[in-house]
Amino acid sequence: MSPVQLDDLESALTGRYTIVRELGRGGMATVYLADDLKHRRRVALKVLRPELGSLLGADRFAREIQIVAGLNHPHILPLYDSGGDRLLWFTMPYVRGESLRQRLTRERQLPVPEAIRIASQIASALDHAHARGLIHRDIKPENILIHEGEAMVADFGIALASEAEGQRGSGADERLTQRGIAIGTPEYMSPEQATGDHTLDGRSDLYSLGCVLYEMLAGEPPYTGATAQVVLVKRFTEPVPRVRRLRATVPVAVEQAIVKALAGTPSDRFPTATAFADALTHPVEKAESSPSIAVLPFLNLSRDPDNEFFADGITEDVIAQLSKIRAFKVLSRAAVMPYKAREQSPREIGIALDVSTLLDGSVRRADNRVRITAQLIDAETERHLWSETYDRELTDIFAIQTDVALQIAAALEAELSAEERRRIRKEPTHDVQAYQLFLLGKHCIGRWTQEGVEQGLEYLRQAVARDPSYARAYAEMAYTYLELGIGVAGELPPSKAFPQAREAIARALEADPGLAEAHAMLAFWKFACDYDWAGAEREFRLALELNPSSGPTYDAYGLMLSALGRHDEALEVQRRAHELDPLSHRLDRATTLLRSERYDEALEMALEVTQLDPHFAMARATLGWAYIYRGMGELGIAELERAVSLAPDSTMFLAQLGEAWARVGQPERAREVLSRLKELSGQRYVSPYHFAYVYTGLGELDEAMDWLESAYNEGAGGIWGIKTSFLFTPLRSHPRFKALLGKMNLA
Repeated sequence: MSPVQLDDLESALTGRYTIVRELGRGGMATVYLADDLKHRRRVALKVLRPELGSLLGADRFAREIQIVAGLNHPHILPLYDSGGDRLLWFTMPYVRGESLRQRLTRERQLPVPEAIRIASQIASALDHAHARGLIHRDIKPENILIHEGEAMVADFGIALASEAEGQRGSGADERLTQRGIAIGTPEYMSPEQATGDHTLDGRSDLYSLGCVLYEMLAGEPPYTGATAQVVLVKRFTEPVPRVRRLRATVPVAVEQAIVKALAGTPSDRFPTATAFADALTHPVEKAESSPSIAVLPFLNLSRDPDNEFFADGITEDVIAQLSKIRAFKVLSRAAVMPYKAREQSPREIGIALDVSTLLDGSVRRADNRVRITAQLIDAETERHLWSETYDRELTDIFAIQTDVALQIAAALEAELSAEERRRIRKEPTHDVQAYQLFLLGKHCIGRWTQEGVEQGLEYLRQAVARDPSYARAYAEMAYTYLELGIGVAGELPPSKAFPQAREAIARALEADPGLAEAHAMLAFWKFACDYDWAGAEREFRLALELNPSSGPTYDAYGLMLSALGRHDEALEVQRRAHELDPLSHRLDRATTLLRSERYDEALEMALEVTQLDPHFAMARATLGWAYIYRGMGELGIAELERAVSLAPDSTMFLAQLGEAWARVGQPERAREVLSRLKELSGQRYVSPYHFAYVYTGLGELDEAMDWLESAYNEGAGGIWGIKTSFLFTPLRSHPRFKALLGKMNLA
């Protein structure tokens, strides 16, 4: 504060306070030591920056300071007085002690019991404030004072009070941000606060408290960087770091509680700060959690690099075998593929994937012989629990996979049922050549190009021609045709795709009634094509009984639950899918949040996905709609345009862009999209579902219903989700829409 401003302040305080000296200053205020002339005591006088004071205004400041004055808690620094017109100020007790920041600067780490005690005291203070509608927004070591060994939370005086219904106006907050006055500190700021969410609740403070506790234990915040931007990018793109990697003596239960407090999505955190404190001080006594395993991609040691697909196939088959064991949590192939290069240590990989054990291995193939090495590693200690080398004929490949699964079960002392042992020992095919064709087929389809899909399906046809009882090959064909028919992987007319999918499902189940993948495909067919929702749910549950570690099955089940409007259940099973595959299934959770009208959380999660994969077209489109529903139409259009540029052959993203143009008041741009869709429909298949998007945006609801009914009549992909679709909200009261829901057993 300049001398002139100080003179102004002293003039305003004449007769009430005398300023002794400056104690410190930050981004929002300057703190002085002052004498309270009336009560003859020393106080800390905090003066808000003039820019902040002018934007808040004296009246608003007075209203909000009243809420702060009502806080009465042993771990909250009380408010003595406040006032001001052009310069806004308030006074608090002058605490003779030090801040937590000063303590950490001196000692770096605190003893574990003391850190937990301080965190619990802060949590108690926060819950007291949250119950009265006050969110602190800037919990950090600088705002925690240590007085006679007790923690006291300071600076509630400049927190922004939230109304009971959460209906705050955001104009002032936005102006503060534009003027460069940051509310919050990057190293401790929750993701939702970092993205500018103005409807924060107490779980934002809980995230900040998790960061503070992490620093008390580890000596540094969970995310650090040279600039605020670097810190925030890490927060959105990296998994929650484990405190035990920096301080192994921290109890596992404490680490788990911190990880939950630092969850990117508020709903995944503790509901209250007290619940967080309870998890720290009274961890639930329970049996050891199920062993968790990540099967690292088997390395191809063959001279022929074309055998890479074979090594990847072995990886996936070992995962499939282990997934049949209910005692294990087994991560998916997609989760482990980023670690193929082995650039991190086993301990670092275990922390990143949140697993206790890793299976590492390699494959060397020469003519008709194969040499496979496998070793089971404790991720925490990097100790080898079991290892084996198999040098066999290629015809023994399934026996090797079976032995690996059984040996791991023995090493981890898992008790297997007779049925589990039977499923593990069952060979998928008696024909090794058919197996190799199957692996080639999956490899080609996995590229999701038109050429790759066509070539992959041809390999699968050759596989079942050699072995007509090859159930897994049929299940893979069913999956591919369902994706093609729905329009995600391509744009094949449902009349061609779905009959092929249904036949493949039937052949798979005929060959192996206990194949989890086949039941998962049947479940998807039942709700997406037959609208048999109860039957689909039975099949999903059976598939998960047969393979409890199938992330894709949990995710598809979540899609169905969300389509039915059972959003909380959907989010829970999609959360389970994400646990099994930490790099996938976040986007479907974002879609479910949009369907359930939780737009702020949807925006946060969609942003997180685009940070992880900036070139993911579906994520860009989802982010676009989250922006639109938050009232940020220009940002939404920009993201949808990016989706179209990333997937130029997709009529789905083009149609969604057309709907968005109409919704933001540019119908002529929407009609340009309609013209383009009609032009394309003369060259290739365009789903009527996509035309319905644009007409809905234009408000031409009868026309939109014509196209939706056409989509229903031909079973066009996506029609199953219309009940809760955020793209068809304007149609929900239309009589024909309600009648269509009745036909689909959704009324």
